Amino acid sequence: MTFKYNYRALNTKGQPVRGVISAANESDLAQQLYKRGYELIDSKEIGGKKGGLGVALLKKVKTRDLIQLFVHLEQLQRAGVPLLDGLADIRDTTESSRLRDIMTDIYRDVSEGQSFSEAISAHPKVFTQIFVSLIAAGEETGNLSNSFKQLINHLKWSDEMSTRVKKATRYPKIVTVVLFGVVWLMMVKVIPQITEFLKNLGQEIPPITKALISTSQFFQDYILYVVIGLVVTNIIFKILRSLSYDFCYHTDKIALRIPVMGSLIRKIGLSRFAQTFGVLFSSGLDVLKCLKSAELTVGNEVLAKALQDVREQVQQGTPLSTALENSGEFPSMVVRMLKIGEESGNLTVVLNQVAEFYNNDVNEAVDAMIQMIEPALTGVMGGIILWILAAVFGPVYDSAANMGI
Repeated sequence: MTFKYNYRALNTKGQPVRGVISAANESDLAQQLYKRGYELIDSKEIGGKKGGLGVALLKKVKTRDLIQLFVHLEQLQRAGVPLLDGLADIRDTTESSRLRDIMTDIYRDVSEGQSFSEAISAHPKVFTQIFVSLIAAGEETGNLSNSFKQLINHLKWSDEMSTRVKKATRYPKIVTVVLFGVVWLMMVKVIPQITEFLKNLGQEIPPITKALISTSQFFQDYILYVVIGLVVTNIIFKILRSLSYDFCYHTDKIALRIPVMGSLIRKIGLSRFAQTFGVLFSSGLDVLKCLKSAELTVGNEVLAKALQDVREQVQQGTPLSTALENSGEFPSMVVRMLKIGEESGNLTVVLNQVAEFYNNDVNEAVDAMIQMIEPALTGVMGGIILWILAAVFGPVYDSAANMGI
């Protein structure tokens, strides 16, 4: 049985280092650190749910940390440095405390006889199946350096795609919050003061002004409950998606049918499929394993289920392009290009072309959506302002006309 320990130690240069390591007891901890050239100062066992949760929340491995890791490993491999020495070097120099702890466990497992792919598979939250598959392929062929290059390219692409997805979702959220804030300010702070003025005019209030007053009163009385309801609904929605596959599948199906956004979601999923499949296929893995890994990266259960059906058809002997066409979820252009790749024996090249096409298409779709949101926001704000002006100045004008001004 092993335990997690927080430790403080001194390295060979007398510099303090901190980290987390698994050990059977404090004596085992001291021996492990001694083998690395560390001198233990003190340690504390990580126990209880509170401590474990705190560590999990505070520590996260960033994509760029993983890029640096594999760049380092690729350079060391090209220089002829043994893998174990490279792992030790990364363990001692990485700035990410979470990654340092993981590399500590991986170094120990590899030094005890496990392969590198087996060691990283013990950390699926950081090293997903594509990492394990590519490194295992490199171990089989004896060309780990090429696997590291493939992973570097894949991680850079993933980081870029993640930035695009955030850009696509962040802007509408910001716009919605700004619009809501402006409307709330006007309805809660400005309109009530104007309402008192209109009531003092002593004349009948027109319907458009009554509607504005009612809306303002609604914001004052119920908007807090509306916000709480939206937050609770969002939480329930996420819980249902995590607990029910059917609910997740149907909501993803609805998402694909949303105008503009649905098309963008599909393009992002297709880009992920082509990139993941292409990277794995070029490393020498068979089509079935490539499809299995691609299922996990598309980010939409409808597309993932389609790829599962494709994999079953390919397993029964159906050509990949035909199986993709049968699924009904992949554009005819993708199917035609893959068919050409199959017939010419250049499937890797075609997959790279498909990925590049959809990468550019995603960029254009995100920019187009943002350009569409800006005039839409202007139109909504303009409509609200016109409504307020008509509701306020209409009675004022009528009152002035009745007084003969």
